[in-house]
Amino acid sequence: MQNQIKQKLIAGLFILLLGLMPAFQGMAVELQPPQQVIQSISEQLQNKLKDKTFTQNFAQVTEYVRGVIDPHTDFDKIAPLVLGKHWKTATNQEQERFKNEFQTLLIRTYSRAFIEYNDWTIRYLPPEPSNEPTKIIVKTVVEQPRLNPVDINYRMFLSQGEWKVYDIMIDGVSLVTNYRSTFSEEIQTKGSLSVVIDELAKRNVEALAAKGS
Repeated sequence: MQNQIKQKLIAGLFILLLGLMPAFQGMAVELQPPQQVIQSISEQLQNKLKDKTFTQNFAQVTEYVRGVIDPHTDFDKIAPLVLGKHWKTATNQEQERFKNEFQTLLIRTYSRAFIEYNDWTIRYLPPEPSNEPTKIIVKTVVEQPRLNPVDINYRMFLSQGEWKVYDIMIDGVSLVTNYRSTFSEEIQTKGSLSVVIDELAKRNVEALAAKGS
């Protein structure tokens, strides 16, 4: 139960901070391309936040958030990392189903965070150097009134000329690692990946139906 709660909190923060960052403030140095990706997402979602009637329709919000997030998040890379060893033993159908349902899980969490948006501000720190020119860690500090600052580090990689997110670390805790632990426990408990996917799909349908009513 504690692991599930922790997983949800981390996922919520990841979604919130990836998709709902206000435009950066007080930076004299020009943002690098990976940082500009995060800023672009922010601007698109912030514009929609101005329309309060828009956020009252959860289905509409979900579709919009999916359209904004998908191009900048590589679920083909994230899904295998999350399943770990179970990805290699999964059938092609199971791999595709898991990727789609996991994507829906994250998108609906993005959407919930989008609706519950608060007054976040962000500071961009110098990116962490990498030995691989196609990978980078974008380091930020996110602040909200009356709350402690949160360190958010985005793992990004360059794919066909575009920077995409494939993991995030919140105060040192990796989204991928946390989900991997959660799903590994569920697979062991339920007895198969197929059952876990079925239950995830059911939760997605129920969550979207409930919020869309």
